[in-house]
Amino acid sequence: MSAVVIHDPTLRDGQHAVRHQLGVAALRGYAQAADAAGVPVVEVGHGNGLGASSLQAGRAAVSDDVMLSTVREALSTSRMGVFMLPGWGTSDELRKAVAHGTDVVRVGVHCTETSLAERHLEFLREQETEAHCVLLMSHMATPEELAEHAASAVGYGAQAVGIMDSAGHFLPGDVGERIGAMAAAVDVPVIFHGHNNLGMAVANSVAAAEAGARIIDGCARGFGAGAGNTQLEVLVPVLERTGFTTGIDLYALLDAAEFAERELMPAPPVTGSLSIVSGLAGVFSGFKHQVLDHSARAGVDPRDVFFELGRRQAIAGQEDLIRDVVAELSEKAGA
Repeated sequence: MSAVVIHDPTLRDGQHAVRHQLGVAALRGYAQAADAAGVPVVEVGHGNGLGASSLQAGRAAVSDDVMLSTVREALSTSRMGVFMLPGWGTSDELRKAVAHGTDVVRVGVHCTETSLAERHLEFLREQETEAHCVLLMSHMATPEELAEHAASAVGYGAQAVGIMDSAGHFLPGDVGERIGAMAAAVDVPVIFHGHNNLGMAVANSVAAAEAGARIIDGCARGFGAGAGNTQLEVLVPVLERTGFTTGIDLYALLDAAEFAERELMPAPPVTGSLSIVSGLAGVFSGFKHQVLDHSARAGVDPRDVFFELGRRQAIAGQEDLIRDVVAELSEKAGA
């Protein structure tokens, strides 16, 4: 049986669903529960990663320093992970994260812009901190392009490399083709991170594992933007039934999910109409709140906004484009 390492970004990617407002008690409580379940890596931070708390991306309830120190103290066996997008996070944030005892740092870049991760990956290797590189909006690149960029990331020092289905756009065949190409191109573990916009996150994750991915992401109750991420407490037993090992205690994991539903979120994510539209359009799920807010004020259909953002190939970090699209659609409607 092949082993799969589970990476849990509930306390980071889940922040998108609550506008980055998780407090200290929630962070500590979930980290302790995940640790008790034997989850290998628990990731924490602002939804957009280190240094991203801002007016543009949303102010977090607590600082990066408080998040990191809280989770570090709560973990006894699980490793602590963080996420960073170059441009939001800087070398200063990386230094602070390392000083807080971060074990794994993921540097996220657009799927065809791996060079942006180079100096950060090199810095992390100098610090002897495990460095991963994940390619975002991966539906915008071919399997061959993803394999090429994965190899580049490994050349820069990445010790694992993979893809995020940032828009929840993939079907299992899409995932298998891309993960297979990447696994053949590199000699480090391959990562898959799914979103559930089309209800395919668990199936896509299994397809990734079967194609050679050895690090798979999942969040308690699927906590995350839009329709949410891969539901962790479903993913683990499904992987086990499929023939993979995770080393996670199922009952303790179910307890952690109960805690998450009770303490982290107003309600678990659902595959609603806008989530389906954003998945079909290939648009980052984290845009949902801002699309709804701006659309309501301007009196335009948010579905039209998502499809137009998809046509323009909008990516995370381009939140200002939402306002532009809404203004243009509003002007056309009034013409």
